[in-house]
Formats: sequence, C-alpha cells, structure tokens
Amino acid sequence: MPIARYTRVAAVLHWLVAALIVVNVTLALTADSFPESWGRPVVDLHKSIGLTVLGLVLLRLLWRLSHPPPRLPASHGRLERTGAHAAHIVLYGLMFLLPISGWLHDSAFKDAAAHPLRLFWIVPWFRIGAIERLDPATKERLHTQFFALHAWSAYALYGLVALHILGALKHQFIDREPEIQRMRLGSP
Repeated sequence: MPIARYTRVAAVLHWLVAALIVVNVTLALTADSFPESWGRPVVDLHKSIGLTVLGLVLLRLLWRLSHPPPRLPASHGRLERTGAHAAHIVLYGLMFLLPISGWLHDSAFKDAAAHPLRLFWIVPWFRIGAIERLDPATKERLHTQFFALHAWSAYALYGLVALHILGALKHQFIDREPEIQRMRLGSP
C-alpha cells in the first residue's frame, strides 16, 4: 500500500523552514559567544533569516490551503488526530508570531535609524512606520514588551517543535508506521 505523502513543495518548505529555524535559534542562543565585532552582523543575519522564515511560512500556509495534506494514518486514535491538528495550528501561529514580534521589536529600536535593516546585508527592508514614528518613551516601552513576546514565543515554539519531533519518532520507531517517509524529500 503506498504511503500517503506530502507534496514535494510541502516537504521542501517544511525542511527549509525547519533548517532556518534551527540556524536562527542557534544564532540567538550563541550570539553572546561571538566576538564583539560580530555582534551587529549576527543580529542582522538573525533578522534576515526571521523575515525569510515569515515569507516561507506564508508560502507554506498558502500551499497547504490549496493542497490539503495527506490524511493521518487510520492507526492514529481520535485524541492523536485532534492533538496533531491542534499542534499544527499552534505551530503555524508561532511561526508567524515569532518573526512578526521580532520585526515589531526591531521597529521600536531607538537606534534603528543608525542601523538600516537590510536582508542578508543587500536588500533594503522597511521597519513598521507606525511604531518607528512613536515618541521615544513609548518606543522604548514597546521595544521591551515586543522582546518579551518574541522570547516567550520562542520558548513555546521550542517546546512544541520538541513534541512534534517526539511524536514523529514515536510513530516511526515505536508504532512502526512510515511517519518520516510522509515528509521525505526524495522519490516515493
């Protein structure tokens, strides 16, 4: 019986977003260990990857809406199905919230004018003007609040991604279902 698989586009977007998130998490957690002269380039790379993830997640969502994913295997119980669907909704929400909260945080940065935002140091990118034009005290308060939202969203994403991976591994190795093959990049 053939394995119900995601489309190749869905699989590429899944693994590309996953890889970029891993890189961005690594940058965020190790930024303080880089030499001071690397501080700004590391932060700029983190922002570039975050905005790229935002665009790719939007593409993923549009693709998913126009190309429904394969049904979950019949062996998944009702609770597992409900949990999987809920987890995917929350994952998408967090994959949007994380870069958007980072973008809001950056837009409220008091020294933003001295550090133009460029994707991968090349493509000029805009900050959110409504935030950028606020008075300095309000911007400073929002800068702190958006960072807190960004950080807590990251922790929520880490936890949910860990559950996602553990669930896939459980189905693959304990239940002996071809779970990982459903999102494989290669030929069927």
